[in-house]
Amino acid sequence: MYLEKILALSAAALVAIGAGVGLTWLSLHPAPHLASAGAASIDKGSARQQIETLIASTPDYARYFARLRETFTADYEAAINDFATRLAQTKEEQSVDYYLSEAVRRIRSSHGALAAKAEPEPMARVFEKQLEVLQAVAREDKRMCVAFLYGATNLDFQRFAASRRKIVSDMALAGLEAIVSGQANKIDRAAPTEADFRILENALAARGLGKAEIDALLDGKMPDPPLEDARMCGAGQTYFEVLKTLPEPARTKVYGLALELMARS
Repeated sequence: MYLEKILALSAAALVAIGAGVGLTWLSLHPAPHLASAGAASIDKGSARQQIETLIASTPDYARYFARLRETFTADYEAAINDFATRLAQTKEEQSVDYYLSEAVRRIRSSHGALAAKAEPEPMARVFEKQLEVLQAVAREDKRMCVAFLYGATNLDFQRFAASRRKIVSDMALAGLEAIVSGQANKIDRAAPTEADFRILENALAARGLGKAEIDALLDGKMPDPPLEDARMCGAGQTYFEVLKTLPEPARTKVYGLALELMARS
């Protein structure tokens, strides 16, 4: 039963919000525009300068790239150079939201598993920032909130992310700092046990969630008919609120599993 829950956690986007579920969607659906209408060509050096100028003009995202350059210099250089190569070849500049989302995707793919080995505080911050984004989405649109929980983001979320760059960049930075901490500390943690999942289930029930909500959250089992958007959206927020109240070491083991699965997504 609890192995099934681990697999469900892997499949469900609920545990992967901070890994860039919405950000990854943005990277797969960029909003290009011509870098210079009618220009015959652009050299790679100029393309790089254009991209870095665009990033610098967006302070919320600039701090993420500055931290990436400081902590994973080679990865920063590889990302910016690839962006510049694409711009030089296509003459189409992507949105600054695309550049952030793609940078997050790349660092998660190459180093994301390290976040599961971080100290407890940076791990917890990842989930705190996930909850902040989820709450902001919920205030905007309950249907979009549920879609976001399960990774089915759309153009509405793209517009939302572009208008909430501060919290999106906070979420991205939290993930990066967890990776940095994991690289420095390399803390090995056991997987959550049946007892740990039982604690989580009991805590969710104590917060008023019924079996239908808990099954939907942990097993990915949506009842037929599905739960109302407002109810499911509220349950998702409760899930993240409950996670931070779990006793040690259950909390960090669940966090560690979620972060490890994020890196694989």
